[in-house]
Amino acid sequence: MNKHVICTAGHVDHGKSTLINALTGIDPDRWAEEKRRGLTIDLGFAKADRKDNGFVSFIDVPGHERFLKNMLAGVGAVDGCLFVVDSTEGWKPQSEEHLRILNLLGVRKGLIALTKISLADDDLREIVSLEIKDHLKGTFLESAPIIPVDSITGVGIDSLTTELEKMLEDTPVAKDNDRPRLWIDRVFTVKGAGTVVTGTLTGGSLKVDDEIIINPQNFVTKIRSLQSHDEQIPNIGPGSRIAINLANIDHRSIGRGSVITNPEQWFLTSTFDAELNVLPSIEHEVSRRGAYLAYIGTKEEFVKVRVLGDEVIPAGSKGLVRVYMDEKLPLMLGDRLILRESGRNETIGGAIVLDPDPILRAAEAKPNSSIERIITEHKWITPSHLEALTGVRRQEDVPGWIVDPNCLQDMIANLSQRLLTAGNLGLDITSLDQFERAAIGLLEGVLIEGKYLRMEGADNLSDHPYLDQLESNLFKPPDADSVDPRELRELVRRELIIEQNGIFFSQKAVTSAAKRIRVLLKRNPEGVTVGEVRIALDSTRKYVLPLLNHLDQIGATVRRNDVRLAGKRLDEII
Repeated sequence: MNKHVICTAGHVDHGKSTLINALTGIDPDRWAEEKRRGLTIDLGFAKADRKDNGFVSFIDVPGHERFLKNMLAGVGAVDGCLFVVDSTEGWKPQSEEHLRILNLLGVRKGLIALTKISLADDDLREIVSLEIKDHLKGTFLESAPIIPVDSITGVGIDSLTTELEKMLEDTPVAKDNDRPRLWIDRVFTVKGAGTVVTGTLTGGSLKVDDEIIINPQNFVTKIRSLQSHDEQIPNIGPGSRIAINLANIDHRSIGRGSVITNPEQWFLTSTFDAELNVLPSIEHEVSRRGAYLAYIGTKEEFVKVRVLGDEVIPAGSKGLVRVYMDEKLPLMLGDRLILRESGRNETIGGAIVLDPDPILRAAEAKPNSSIERIITEHKWITPSHLEALTGVRRQEDVPGWIVDPNCLQDMIANLSQRLLTAGNLGLDITSLDQFERAAIGLLEGVLIEGKYLRMEGADNLSDHPYLDQLESNLFKPPDADSVDPRELRELVRRELIIEQNGIFFSQKAVTSAAKRIRVLLKRNPEGVTVGEVRIALDSTRKYVLPLLNHLDQIGATVRRNDVRLAGKRLDEII
């Protein structure tokens, strides 16, 4: 089912809510105060079915300057706009303000409804239409059709509906990237149900019983039920207006600007780099001075702004900024925001998030929209973290990591050089850091033996001089004081030698001792003593006892009181 979300825009009292009522049969003004004053104060919502079995959701925003923040909360996740201009009044200050905001937020589809045409003669309507076209030059609405309508009499409503269908046919539906995010625009309670929140779902799907997290409060909860335009549903995809009944959440603890996501899927940031597009209409430069308000999603947040590079950004120009917030929010590359200066009570411009997790100091940062730049600055980044920052899934370069190519190349070269100069053992893998261990699989011509990494053909342990010493003195082996303890442990691990009570023997000593003991046992099947074995080996008790203990352990001999008998594996070992 095709679903789209459209917002209204335009000056106060130009007929936005009345037009939505004419299109949908639903009055978006919910509050008694709104009906009493005939003025939209907060966001209103309505739905209209489409001929293709889809539907369009309308968000009706306030037009009065005093309620600008409510307007901004409604246009953060829309597919297009229905721009309303009163034919009797023409273009007004809030018309201009709304147009600038829509343009800055990246809205690219829209229609213009010229309302109240029954109150204006043909000449006035023509003059107003020309005025509208003049203001729309150079904006995304420059080529948009202007549809004359009268919401009370119904004149032009069918034509507006037809044009709306044409616009939506060319508007792609929201993509499901399996990363749902919902900026809350309304919180209320329902008797018997508890806390309910509403918003426009983007990025992914939600279903009943999903575990979700609400930030910046860091509340973890579950979805009790879902509704879309008063219809109970088990699950819902992106691009939908939805209401969520939350479990065990006090409605007073959250509000507009809170945001719902899946746990551990988004990166929470209080500092981000962005490109700021400063409006040409302001009469001053943008610097770090000033009290700024950022509007992100449905969130209104006081922020500090630092200009990167140049000290200021002139009006009508673009520049890079670092934005500091008091609270952490789930942001990603490409998110848009509006920046206003509260002291002057004016919109400064719009910004696009370039880096939600800046690595470089502000004095060094030169952010852009390149994902490769983010990888380069992080050097090593997990696929999940990169996706959280950018929304893009990348295959890992090495197990668990996406790596800057130059960094990876340098590491491989360094490891290869260290391996060439390593000793008999090679490199101790436990001495490598997590990045070096991850890169092992990219090395050519290497072997892993135990906890050591070595080049093929570079193993000298099998020719270790201590092996010759042991084989030259089978039953009176020399001590190992002069042997590197690491090499000694590896010789034992590879079973090139055996160790018993701190004394080391070659494997040849084991098989030779077993042969001589078998000869003794043929003479005396009742068993042989330690003394008899000592004489047969021409050794001492210091060496014979640990050697016999080893033979007992491997099943070559069996101890019975003071003698040794043949074990089950005696012939096998020989």
